[in-house]
Amino acid sequence: MRCFLYIVLLSGLLAAGSSVVAQNKPVDPARVLTYARKREFRQHEDTLKRYALGIVNDSLPAERFRSDSNFVRSLVRTLKLPYSFYYPFDSLQTISRLYSPDSTFRIITWQFKKDDLLFLQEGAIQMNEPDGSLKLFPLFDVSMFTNDPLDSVRSTRNWIGAIYYKIIKKTWEGKNYYTLLGFDDYSQTSNKKWMEVLTFTPEGRPSFGGPFFTFHDSTHKAVQYRFNIEYKKEAGTRFNYDPNMDMVVYDHLIPEGDQPEKKDTYIPDGDFEAFQWKNGHWDHIDKQLFTFKLKDGEFPQEQKMLDDQGNINEAQLQQQSEKNIQDAKKKKPKSNQ
Repeated sequence: MRCFLYIVLLSGLLAAGSSVVAQNKPVDPARVLTYARKREFRQHEDTLKRYALGIVNDSLPAERFRSDSNFVRSLVRTLKLPYSFYYPFDSLQTISRLYSPDSTFRIITWQFKKDDLLFLQEGAIQMNEPDGSLKLFPLFDVSMFTNDPLDSVRSTRNWIGAIYYKIIKKTWEGKNYYTLLGFDDYSQTSNKKWMEVLTFTPEGRPSFGGPFFTFHDSTHKAVQYRFNIEYKKEAGTRFNYDPNMDMVVYDHLIPEGDQPEKKDTYIPDGDFEAFQWKNGHWDHIDKQLFTFKLKDGEFPQEQKMLDDQGNINEAQLQQQSEKNIQDAKKKKPKSNQ
């Protein structure tokens, strides 16, 4: 029944999964987002905002479901408008809208709470089509049906759901790798934060995961396809990319009691671990090797896209996405790309 409900929620997204083949010409967002188009987008955005708030604030599960279903349908209709990729939807404070650093795509993610036992992440990847048409890949969260999510390459059809707050672009041997950091309101007693590598197939389809995480200790497999931390619901944890160190830094966690198998008791102990990009993969650095020192209360990271409870920091999300777009516009495409 749960699977059926989820498929119904995203059925509208599937209808938008194809697009007209576009010519590769540069686009000036200021030119294509005319005053008339912006006004039309704002009208749709007002409707989306009302539904998005209903997903979070409605007290009854049936009302939240109705708001979510209406939001999906309205989102697809709005994204079908020409050049919707460049419209930021910055009033949707409960919806994460994150642009890739090279502005080739953006990921839209949000959470639907069916009841106290079922939290679904939902979303879609919108590609930047130069002719302004819509190319959209819906994301189907199958986390609740997966026993071992760390050892598999996945498509949009069996996505490990998360609300993304950071995209890190890396390149190895001429291929782009986009590392996603995301939050998962996992259960009644614990949260998760995920680190996932997104690539695109030669046909242009998204692919999640791969042998990108290497470890040198006995507590992890030598190679994992994605990485997460799980921790106590009330605990505040850090998990973000530090641009100065060029590392993903996160809290080292320990159980509060003597039951290490209970992940919902894990809290930070003041130490940090990290991942560093090396030769096409993220190499783990344990707390003994992570020797930098911090001032009290300081953490080596950019402004966080989510706070410690997983709420979207709207100002920072918008600022980072705008920065990604501007940085991409300044870079001239290379002839071999």
